[in-house]
Amino acid sequence: MLLRRKLLLSAAAVTGASVCGPARAVTQKVRNLRFAYLLSGESQLGAGATAMAEEVAHRTGGRIKIRQFPDASLGAEVEMLKGVQLGAIDLAFIDGAPLPSVLPEAGIFDIPFLFDSLAHAHGVLDGPIGESYLQRLSGKNLVAFAWGENGLRHLTNAKRPIACPDDLKGLKLRLPQSPVMLIGFRAMGVEASPLPFPQLYAALQAGVFDGEENPIATIRSAKLGQVQQFLTLSGHVYDPAVIVMSTDAYGDLSAGDQAIFQEAAKTGARASRTYAAEAEVTGVPALQQEGMQVLTSIDRALFAAAMASAMPEFEMMFGKHRIEEIRSAA
Repeated sequence: MLLRRKLLLSAAAVTGASVCGPARAVTQKVRNLRFAYLLSGESQLGAGATAMAEEVAHRTGGRIKIRQFPDASLGAEVEMLKGVQLGAIDLAFIDGAPLPSVLPEAGIFDIPFLFDSLAHAHGVLDGPIGESYLQRLSGKNLVAFAWGENGLRHLTNAKRPIACPDDLKGLKLRLPQSPVMLIGFRAMGVEASPLPFPQLYAALQAGVFDGEENPIATIRSAKLGQVQQFLTLSGHVYDPAVIVMSTDAYGDLSAGDQAIFQEAAKTGARASRTYAAEAEVTGVPALQQEGMQVLTSIDRALFAAAMASAMPEFEMMFGKHRIEEIRSAA
C-alpha cells in the first residue's frame, strides 16, 4: 500500500493536477504599448490613436493593448520622434512640422500654398509620392505606417482681421518648429518665431505672440479661441500626420501581428482625416458662437504672390522639379 501511494503521489507531481483537480487555464500575458501624441484625446490625433488602439485590441483578442498618452505628456513632438527612434516610446502620431528633424526633405510639405485643396493633398500622400516619403522615414530607425491628418492650417490673432498680406505685417506670429514655414511667413514681413505647441496657450494669453495658425480641430481642442479673437480661413498649409512605431517594438511582433499593426494604422489614419474634416464643417460655427470673428475666404493667389520671394530658397532646399511634381499631381 505504501509503495502504491508513493507512485500515485509521484504521478500527481508529474501531471500537476491529476489528484488536485482539473488543470488551471494558463493566463495569457497582455502586452502594453505606449502611444504618444501632441493634442488632447478629443482631437484629430486622438481620434486616430483611439481607432488604431481599438482595432489592435480587437484583432489580437486583447493580447496587445495600446495605452494612449495625449497632451504631449511624453514630450513635444521632436522629443516624441527621438523617443520612438530610441525605443523609449512605442508609437507616436506626429504632424508634419517636426518631421524634418529626422527627414529634412519632408519639409517640402510645409511650403505654404503647395496644395490647392484637401483632395489634392490626399492624392499626393496616398500615391507614389507619399509612399516614397513613408519609406524614407522608415529608414530613420522607425517604422512609418500611414499618412493621417492634422488638417488645413488657418490664421488666428488677437489684433485685427487678416484679409490681405499687408494685414500680417507687424504681427508677432507663433509658428511650429518648421524652418520652411518660418521662411515663408518672414518673406511676407511677419515677425514669426517658433514655439513648441505645449507652451502656445500660455504665450498667447501673456501676449508674447499676437497670433498663431493651426487646424480648426486643434484651435478648438486647445481652446485657443479663448485667447484669440480673429480667425481667417486661409488654409495656407496642409498639415499631414504620420503614425510611426519604434523598430524595436515592431521587431518584437510576430509577422501576423505586424500585419495587424499595418492595417490598424491605416484605420487610425482614416479616422484622423474624418475627424479633421468634420471639424472644418462644425468647428467654425462653434468658434463663432464662442465669440471669434471669422473671415471665411481670402485671395490665395495674393498671399502666395506675397511669399514668392521665398520660392528660390525652397527650390534650392527641395528641388524645383519635386515642388512642381507635387503641385501638378492629380
